[in-house]
Amino acid sequence: MNASRMADAGHKRHLQGIRANLHQFIWQAVQVFLVGLLIGMERTVLPLVAARDFAVPKSSFLYLLSFVISFGLVKGALNFVAGRLSERIGRKPVLIFGWVAAIPIPLLIFFAQSWWWIVAANLFLGINQGFAWSMTVTSKVDITRAEQRGLATGINEFAGYVAVGLAGLATAYLANMYGPRLALLGFAAGVIALALSTALLFVRETLPWAHAERQHHANGSRTGLRPRFADGLPEHPTSWQIFRYVSFAHPTFSALCQAGVANKVGDTLLWVLFPSYLHGHGLSLVQVGWVTGAYALTWGVSQLWTGSLSDRIGRRPPVVAGLWLLGIGVAAVVLVKGLVAWLITAVVMGVGMALLYPNLIAAVADIADPTWRSSALGTYRYWRDTGYAIGALALGLIAQMRGSVVPAFWVTAAWLGASGAWVLLRAQETHHAQGD
Repeated sequence: MNASRMADAGHKRHLQGIRANLHQFIWQAVQVFLVGLLIGMERTVLPLVAARDFAVPKSSFLYLLSFVISFGLVKGALNFVAGRLSERIGRKPVLIFGWVAAIPIPLLIFFAQSWWWIVAANLFLGINQGFAWSMTVTSKVDITRAEQRGLATGINEFAGYVAVGLAGLATAYLANMYGPRLALLGFAAGVIALALSTALLFVRETLPWAHAERQHHANGSRTGLRPRFADGLPEHPTSWQIFRYVSFAHPTFSALCQAGVANKVGDTLLWVLFPSYLHGHGLSLVQVGWVTGAYALTWGVSQLWTGSLSDRIGRRPPVVAGLWLLGIGVAAVVLVKGLVAWLITAVVMGVGMALLYPNLIAAVADIADPTWRSSALGTYRYWRDTGYAIGALALGLIAQMRGSVVPAFWVTAAWLGASGAWVLLRAQETHHAQGD
């Protein structure tokens, strides 16, 4: 009798759903907003001051992109480490460690003597993003029901990428007023202090929700629509078994992973080469901030509806449409001229990103068993964010060899088109409400 009451009490404590866990859901959204602010501060200012403050030649595209390569390699690898580690020690400790790792970032930027100091700062930024952003996604998936997963990931990415856009615009103004180094120092220090304090005081550990969900499936007490978990792994898979299975062995998982790479190749172009292209065509620092901010803000805000859309129509249609729309926007950048026209392309690309971004995450979470779901998400995020390094290296070499960023836009557009075709032809619909 006592055991039955304890089990019932545990069930009530770990009920899934946004409404049941609204307080914790909000604090997780605050955390990802702060993570977005930290990475967003680099989006406008650093690419444009590289030549002025750090003597990076305008034609040295690969050198300019080196800070993205370091960021992508570290963040990609630590996404997987964070996922696996959080299944052993919990989500909250990994989140907090991510914020501790961010502390050197503003100091390295402020005291930088060369561009390599910025590369070093981005190693720490990669640690912060790999640990902190990963945990906000995983924690929201833990505490929400499967039929809310698109909405949950949409809200998470909305909060993060609205912050990216706001930070890019805010730091552009602050850099004009106080200079880039002082602006980034003050901005980043404030974000890190606020993030660490709120994580320590208000964020709860969500791993028990994942354990409870697995138990409900095992004993048949799960209510609502039942997901179709991917088969092919043992009950307690090793890290390598999960990584190989999600990366290569399962056709749907592997299609989603390559789409993650493609979308970050596109984002690399828009992070570094897009501002340089706009500035080279006569736009001021603040005007570039408005264009790049429009891209990130559209991406962020649109995820409020694109995530919930996939809960109704499935994950695959918006993912494919998003990859193709993003590719169209990238190609359009070099076909149009003028601030208004580039603002329109930025909005188009933002909508494309919003359609694909949260729904790739939701698709992976749909079919991953709760006991290794964080590792599956970590594997997907490994490939997705390694796409920063792949994109920076590939696009940097292309721009370097051709002496222009324009060919990089065309290659990226073609890459995104091919990626959408891969998902359409190889990935099955993952949302349990679709195809039953």
